[in-house]
Amino acid sequence: MNTQKLLPVVTSIAIILLIAVLRDRSRTLAAVFGTMPINMPLALWVVFGSSDEGPVAAANFTRSLLVGLVPTFIWLIVVYVALRAGYGLGIALLIAYAVWAVLMGIAYWMGILTVAK
Repeated sequence: MNTQKLLPVVTSIAIILLIAVLRDRSRTLAAVFGTMPINMPLALWVVFGSSDEGPVAAANFTRSLLVGLVPTFIWLIVVYVALRAGYGLGIALLIAYAVWAVLMGIAYWMGILTVAK
């Protein structure tokens, strides 16, 4: 595995470890790092870092990331509402992922999530 492919994985692991360390010291900083836009730059890096595709292809991919953020934000709202309603974390996450999957499926079915090559 070359550095181009290894660095995003190492970066993700480092951020997860940072959040684990911060959770006991500062939940606010843990939340900040937890909501950091790291997956999107890593996805862009992995998909386009070693390819010959130009900025138009990257822009189309980024548009799909924008579309994907809507179900993701709704996922977070569902988790919050479920936890406030007294559900445990596991059930709240399952409900939220079910809602997220339906919304992502709808976005794909409508053709707004598809990235043209």
